[in-house]
Amino acid sequence: MAEKKGKKKDPKEWRLDIDAERCKGCGFCVEFCPQDTLTMSDEFNSKGYHPPIVADPESCTYCGLCEMICPEFAIWASSDIHKKDVHIADELVRMDRMPHIWCPGCGIGTVVNCLVKALQDAEIDPDKTQIVSGIGCTGRVAGYVDLDSYHTTHGRAIAFATGLALGAPDQKVIVVSGDGDLTAIGGNHFFHAARRNANMTVICVNNFIYGMTGGQVAPTTPETAVAVTTPYGAFDQPFNLPFIAESCGAEYVARWTTFHVRHLQNAIKAALLKKGFSLVEAIAPCPTLYGRRNKLGDGLDLMKFYKEKSVRFKKDKHTTADADISFQDEILIGKFVDRERPSMIDAMDSSLKARLGDKYVQWPVPG
Repeated sequence: MAEKKGKKKDPKEWRLDIDAERCKGCGFCVEFCPQDTLTMSDEFNSKGYHPPIVADPESCTYCGLCEMICPEFAIWASSDIHKKDVHIADELVRMDRMPHIWCPGCGIGTVVNCLVKALQDAEIDPDKTQIVSGIGCTGRVAGYVDLDSYHTTHGRAIAFATGLALGAPDQKVIVVSGDGDLTAIGGNHFFHAARRNANMTVICVNNFIYGMTGGQVAPTTPETAVAVTTPYGAFDQPFNLPFIAESCGAEYVARWTTFHVRHLQNAIKAALLKKGFSLVEAIAPCPTLYGRRNKLGDGLDLMKFYKEKSVRFKKDKHTTADADISFQDEILIGKFVDRERPSMIDAMDSSLKARLGDKYVQWPVPG
């Protein structure tokens, strides 16, 4: 399933800027450019990676796909006329901390791009946005975003976020963490936050493995996939996160891969605009521990797999029960759930008001 091409912009007004020192040579921008505008340089940057170069500037439509898909924030469209000379993530990401610690070909940076663009498109006030993450590779997002952020203890991101949502109901609370952190040690919080329809958006970066802790089997690792703790292949049934989230009561549930950046961005935007619990599962490559151990190639190979093996969810054909992911098999993607029900705060206020009448006074928003 290919990404839609953007509307062509006037090449006289736009150019592509590349920060070669941020680049880790993943090749995403070159491989997935719909116009074959880019190629990899023969030269090395100071870190030993080949950055991209603009091979055919006349072919570029300035669709922004390379800017969205690049996990290192290393390429962007600029225009003096349109007063854009920085990456889309520059406003909300601490670029002084780049290059980041994520491996070449890791998809977490791409998810951050989609989150930033979704926040901008949804016109959510950055001063009223809170980012919460747990422990792990994705947990480092809290340290890179230039927003109020909380890098919490392992598995407790949703627990912290629940308290934050209750204590500051005027804030947009967003949890960004990995599949292991959110659904293993943090699984109980995940289930009950969805059941209670807690006021938060959860972005789960699912790379099928425990990354930062060394490559152990995770709750989402497909059967037969190799991990440090399952050297002969995983044998447990993995979690089907969309099915679990829907069963527990989530208002909004979607799954996309880091290849589908426009769809992922739009899904995050839709999730942010929901009042209650929303889940966006982002399937992302972990080339170092999942890809290498399973002989699947690098991050680019995994992205190509997502492109070839993703199947669009259709309500008349599928349910979330069909969203299981098997090893190197088709991945069901799309919007699975979009419904309305009272959020945790609304339900609490309604219940207490009915029981206590005028004696019940909702607490004021802090500040």
